[in-house]
Amino acid sequence: MYIVGLSHKVAPIEIREKFYLNPLQQDLLLSELKNHPLIDEAFVLSTCNRIEVYLKRSDNSVDPSFVISLIARTKKINFDFDVGPYIYAYEGQRALDHLLRVACGLESLVLGEKQILGQVKHSVERARGSGTLSRYFNILTNLAIRTGKKARNETAISHGGSSISWAAIAMAEKAAGNLQDKSVLVIGAGKMGEIALNHLHELGVKKIFLMNRTGEKAEQLATQYNGVAASFWNIKEILSEVDICFCAVGAPHYILDKEKIANIMEIRQGRKLVLIDISMPRNIDPEVKNLAGVHLSSIDDLHEVVDNSMKKRESSLAQVESIIRQKILEFNAKVSKLQNNPGSDFYQRA
Repeated sequence: MYIVGLSHKVAPIEIREKFYLNPLQQDLLLSELKNHPLIDEAFVLSTCNRIEVYLKRSDNSVDPSFVISLIARTKKINFDFDVGPYIYAYEGQRALDHLLRVACGLESLVLGEKQILGQVKHSVERARGSGTLSRYFNILTNLAIRTGKKARNETAISHGGSSISWAAIAMAEKAAGNLQDKSVLVIGAGKMGEIALNHLHELGVKKIFLMNRTGEKAEQLATQYNGVAASFWNIKEILSEVDICFCAVGAPHYILDKEKIANIMEIRQGRKLVLIDISMPRNIDPEVKNLAGVHLSSIDDLHEVVDNSMKKRESSLAQVESIIRQKILEFNAKVSKLQNNPGSDFYQRA
């Protein structure tokens, strides 16, 4: 196995968002990989904090430059900077260890993050639907998913707050104080938006507004979490009223630019506005942070609250790493069995 990728550990958000692949772009890249004669199997993982291409290659010419050129072609862009410092490449046992660590949440910004296992599953399903998985990667991906489940079920690695949305709310509390007496706007009703809604509801936030491209989904979640569904047409009025705004949309452009927020701050007459952008790519113009009275945080700022909570789950690290070592042995044994019995279909049961 061969991995080429970048993550929050080596690349800031302004670099990661250039590489980020939306679902359509992932399908296009998988199609390119499927049709390439030097690629046997592949899947692609693209999240807020990492973009990784997993390959079973038949030639060493399939290297980081090869993968980066395919991503650039897929996104129809040119990388006008040296990507070398931001890219890592792993092969063989090092790559296997990395995948299992990712599935267990050990490589996440929030240690033990619960959402990453679901994201790995979706990536595998997308690749399977594209026809880029075969024997080797069926064993590999099924084992990775089982490893992630075992780590969560048998250790405390995901205990307590362990999501980007949770960290975003902790950041909002740090910036604005107790949230119970605050009013909040959540933009986006996807997975991260819904998790944020659930946390806010549990905290007893005074008033929650929800905006989403699909009004029906907004109405459904607003009812479920005792909030108010609102239209994007009213965003100026609502941002003039609320104390905090969480943005989790993932649109390909800024939905809140500096001019719009400057106009809103005039209406607010200096009253502080806390903006937390957990979108990928970012949907709030980073220049907004230069406006008086505005506190803007993005995903990369969340380490400030994550670092304080990490010690609660660090005691589980040794247990999870032991599980990973056990699963690596299991994987190697299965691959060896498959090589000795090419006609076996056991990999489907892995």
